[in-house]
Amino acid sequence: MTGHAPSRSCSPQSPRRLVLLGSTGSIGTQTLEVLARLDQAAPRVAALAAGGGRLELLARQALAWDVPVLAITGGGEELAEHLREALAIAAAQAGRPDPVTTILTGPDAATTAVETAGLGPDDTVVNGITGSVGLLPTLAALRSGARLALANKESLVVGGALVREALTRPGQVVPVDSEHSAIAQALASGRHERGLISPVVSGHSEVRRLVLTASGGPFRGRRRESLTGISAAAALKHPTWDMGPVVTVNSSTLINKGLELIEAHLLFDVVPEQIDVVVHPQSVIHSMVEFTDGATIAQASPPDMRLPIALGLTWPERPDLSGLVTPNDWRDPVSWTFEPLDGEAFPAVDLARSAVAASATHPAVLNAANEQAVAAFLGGRIEWLDIVEIDAAVVGEHEGLSAPGLDDVLAVETWARTRADELIAARNGGTHS
Repeated sequence: MTGHAPSRSCSPQSPRRLVLLGSTGSIGTQTLEVLARLDQAAPRVAALAAGGGRLELLARQALAWDVPVLAITGGGEELAEHLREALAIAAAQAGRPDPVTTILTGPDAATTAVETAGLGPDDTVVNGITGSVGLLPTLAALRSGARLALANKESLVVGGALVREALTRPGQVVPVDSEHSAIAQALASGRHERGLISPVVSGHSEVRRLVLTASGGPFRGRRRESLTGISAAAALKHPTWDMGPVVTVNSSTLINKGLELIEAHLLFDVVPEQIDVVVHPQSVIHSMVEFTDGATIAQASPPDMRLPIALGLTWPERPDLSGLVTPNDWRDPVSWTFEPLDGEAFPAVDLARSAVAASATHPAVLNAANEQAVAAFLGGRIEWLDIVEIDAAVVGEHEGLSAPGLDDVLAVETWARTRADELIAARNGGTHS
C-alpha cells in the first residue's frame, strides 16, 4: 500500500477501531484494500500484526493508516530495529511523521496487541494469521467483546470448545473463509438458530445439509498412483486462488477442505455427517445449503476474497464494492461443473471427518501434524503423498481428550508436532525436487 489514507470517521453502523492480524499476508493486504473502499465507513486501524517477513510493507501500511501499534510475531528486538528503520525511510519519503508509538515483538505480540487495544463490541479484529498460532489472538479478541472476522480457520479447528467458551455474545464470530461466508449468507434464506453465527430468522433449524465446494486443486482428476514425485512448485500452482504457500499446499492435498469441514461443523453446529464436499473447478459457487424442503441455496460470486472480507467487516449489511469486485456477467455464456470428491486419491477430507468425530483434541492433532508435514514437504524432506499419510498416522496414535483446557490443547499440539517430526525423519532424509 502506498500513499496516505484519508482521515476517517466512524459511522454508527461501522466498527470504531480495527486490529488487523496478518496484515502483510494475502488476507491482510486485501482487508486494507476493502477498508480504503469503505471510505468514511471504515474503522480506525488501531494495530497491525505480521510475522516479520515483509517489514517494508508493514511500515508502509502503518504510515498509510496512521497505525500507533505494530506487532511482529516472528522475531525480537533485531526485527523491531529493522522495522524502525523501515518506518523512518517510509516517513521521510512521504514527508510525514512516523505514527507508530509502540512496537511489540515475540510470539505473543499479536495477542498483546489485541489485549491492549481497549476493544469493545463496536470494534473488530480481523484474524488473517495462518496456522494454529492464531488461537491465542482469537481467544483474546473474543474476550475483549469485539467482533471477530475470522480467516484463521486453524484457531477454531484446534480450540473449538475454547472458542465457544470465550464468546461474549451471539454472532460475535463472522467467517471470512469464502466457503463459510457463503454458508452464512445462504442460511439467511431459512431458519437455523444454532452455531456461532447469529440467526437472521429465529426458530427451529430447516437445514438438512451443508455443501462445501472445492476447486480440486492443481491435481484434480489424477489417480493416486499418478501422484508420486510431486514437486513443491507444482503443488503451489493453484488453479483459482492466490494464497500463501501453506494454504496452497493444503489445497493441493485437500486437507484445507477437511479443515473447512471441521470449521463448518463448529461454526454452524451441523454434525459432520451432514456436511458434504463437492468439487467445483470454476470456484464461482462458494458453498451451498440444502434445506428440508429440498431447496438448495447457493452463493455465487467471482473468486475474490475481498467480498467475504468486506462482509466480515460489515455483517449483516453489504457494502458497495463497485469498482473493487467485478460481479459475474450473466449475459455471457458460462458452464459450471460439479464432480464427486475422489476420496481414494485425496483421503484428507475423510481423515478430517473421522478426526472431528473421534474427540475434541483429534482436530488439533491433525492440524499440528499437518503443519509439520507441509513444512517438511516445502523443505524437500518428504514427498507430497507423505503429507496426509503422516497426518493420518499421528491422528491414529492419539487417544483423545473429552473436555480439554487451553493447557491440554497446547500439550496435545506439542506432542503431535514432535511425533510428526519423528515420522518425517523416519521417512526419507533425502531431498525431493
